[in-house]
Amino acid sequence: MLLAGLLALIIGVLVRSEGHVATLFVGTVILSMGIASTNVLLPVLIKQQYPERVPSLTTAYATIMGGLAALASGVAVPLAKELPGGWRSSLASWAVLAAIAAVFWIPNTRSAERKGDASNTAAPHPPWRTSVAWQVTAFMGLQSTVFYVSISWFPAYLREHGFSAAAAGWLLSVYQAAALIAGLAVPTMIRRFKDQRALAFCTSTLAAVAVLGILMAPEQAILWMTLLGVASGPSLILALSFMGLRARTQESAAALSLMAQGVGYLIAACGPVAFGLVHDHTGGWTIGLIGVIAVAVAQGLCGLGAGRLVKV
Repeated sequence: MLLAGLLALIIGVLVRSEGHVATLFVGTVILSMGIASTNVLLPVLIKQQYPERVPSLTTAYATIMGGLAALASGVAVPLAKELPGGWRSSLASWAVLAAIAAVFWIPNTRSAERKGDASNTAAPHPPWRTSVAWQVTAFMGLQSTVFYVSISWFPAYLREHGFSAAAAGWLLSVYQAAALIAGLAVPTMIRRFKDQRALAFCTSTLAAVAVLGILMAPEQAILWMTLLGVASGPSLILALSFMGLRARTQESAAALSLMAQGVGYLIAACGPVAFGLVHDHTGGWTIGLIGVIAVAVAQGLCGLGAGRLVKV
């Protein structure tokens, strides 16, 4: 299933880069299916193979993911200028990394014999009937909303406040690089504290402060984007770790991962659209940014529930 997700990602990237509006949308749908399936399966794989190392393994793959995302944000415009096909070649070039990942994953696709005692217990309690599952889902969706709005709209906001397109792209890279570095501390902090409530609340509060700074003093964008990254990186790793930490078994991890990411990303997908609609109707950025601050505050409140030492 993971290999199929990678292949869908490769096909979607190439189709999206063809150059027409129709293929832009079709390719985006295909690659999004690849991203969604691999996103849901990775926490399950970690819970299955490394149940005692959920935070550290989650940090490892999230760090690689964030590092390459930061690189992509910074070099997208320069690649479009240097490569012969312009923006089409810039977008298509990322299929190479997906292809490399698929090649390395192929040896892991051989089916192993299932053990007889894999799961003889009764069907697990549906996660949507537990409050902690909804709190994990809300934390996942709200932290993703802040991230999606940031990468979708903050470059345009910065351009209107005196930054060039390339500078705005590099500030986005600073944001993601800060997220990557800050996220490395999460496994240690999870081991140090008895639960994750304080960590989830503090990272969410820092995100709210950073967005407020972007609104009030955009000329200091490098400071605020760095702080926002310091908040976003640990928030993402916490959200992904919760799917394993709050689950008793591999099966419950699968159910919680599907719920948290399926519903969570559906919530997050509405964020950039809602932000754009507010911008269009108000003709400015203030109301939209205040809304992002409110989302970050709500994320912190949900983190107080998702970080409790309870199991789905």
